[in-house]
Amino acid sequence: MSKPKHQKFEAPFADTEEAELMSAVEAGAFSEEMPLARAKAEWQDAVQATLRKKPITIRIQEQDIAAIKALALERGIPYQTLVASILHRFARGTLREDA
Repeated sequence: MSKPKHQKFEAPFADTEEAELMSAVEAGAFSEEMPLARAKAEWQDAVQATLRKKPITIRIQEQDIAAIKALALERGIPYQTLVASILHRFARGTLREDA
């Protein structure tokens, strides 16, 4: 038994809003609310705002640095990237300390 092939935007996973949008695009009735150049500039500004990093100095015990470097090596990433990721997740509330 083979799966039926979908034509164009006929996707079984599309909700009602997505199906209406796809129909409008196919019919040529879709128009952008915001010019592409302006939208692109806004998205680039948003990306740049998230990429800004500030260097800090912190004192950490040598054994903790060694453990973090070992974990980073296992994951195949630089240890400073791992430290930044841990701090970022903790600051956002997605990483919690054990009680």
